[in-house]
Amino acid sequence: MITNLSHVSIVVPSLDAAARRLSETYGLAIGEIKVNEQQGVRMAYVDLGNAKIELMEPSRADSPVAKFLERNPKGGIHHFCVGVDNVDTTRAELTARGAQVLGDGRPQLNVHGERIAFVHPKDFFGALVELEEPHHE
Repeated sequence: MITNLSHVSIVVPSLDAAARRLSETYGLAIGEIKVNEQQGVRMAYVDLGNAKIELMEPSRADSPVAKFLERNPKGGIHHFCVGVDNVDTTRAELTARGAQVLGDGRPQLNVHGERIAFVHPKDFFGALVELEEPHHE
């Protein structure tokens, strides 16, 4: 089911300002900036080797990330992501155990084309959890 910690996602008002701050203060560099149209975010990762920090800013006003920024104007931790062997199997197992997996069951993809799903915060101590199925080559 759960295999690893993939990343911690932080919503920021400005991806460019966040990248400068991470570089100047912490000596960290972000990778390539990508856009996930489905989720309405512009994003980049800081690769730490064993996990990543994901920075997200809204790419459109109606995205969930834009709504998060309305409630948290300075940004903040949005979710954390764990790797799973198979999103469908994990969704079924978690649902059978009483957890609510968000969405209508249709596949969602991240910017790398990997299948994802989200567990409702009420079912993980108030934290939104992303489930990520890595590409199998």
